[in-house]
Amino acid sequence: MKIADSSGLDAVTMRGLAVELGVRPMSLYHHIATKEELLDALIDVVHTEVYVPRTGADWREELARRSRSLWDALGRHPWALPVMETRVDPGAANLAGHEAVLDVLRTSGFSLEATANAYAVLDAFVYGAALQRIMLATAGLEDTAGQVAQAMNLSRHPRIAELAGHYVNAAEYPFTRTFDVGLELVLDGIARLRDADPA
Repeated sequence: MKIADSSGLDAVTMRGLAVELGVRPMSLYHHIATKEELLDALIDVVHTEVYVPRTGADWREELARRSRSLWDALGRHPWALPVMETRVDPGAANLAGHEAVLDVLRTSGFSLEATANAYAVLDAFVYGAALQRIMLATAGLEDTAGQVAQAMNLSRHPRIAELAGHYVNAAEYPFTRTFDVGLELVLDGIARLRDADPA
């Protein structure tokens, strides 16, 4: 996790891990068989940082809390995003988190089909928002939006100029506020899935 957080997922190699631990690379294979197994374990650690929603509580509040928690975890570990849902041998925390979300939806009146759609849409939003945050951070727009806007000729694009001017003068780029607005819209849509006639 330390290597991935500081240098990205490409830096996570058995050789690099051996150097970090001060051991011979071959000695690692007594503990972990492959890099895929290592990735499974790393992703499971990320899942331990994500809030597990409680069955019996308000479904909307529980899924909102879980979504914000996942958003925060991906902010701490941006390397995890491309591999978060790719594990064919998921760990205990990974499976427990998925089971909890499904149970919250099913026990809150969602049909099986509505549950599948609701969960897919919710995570698509969180992952998409996390990816957008990573791309903007990679481009440096969190800190240099004013310089970028001034360097562009926006005379023929008044709406872009208007929006850029607004955010250039803002104290910070509104990642969190935008995420919260989007999350509420997604939860409104999910509620419609539950309330729709299954027929």
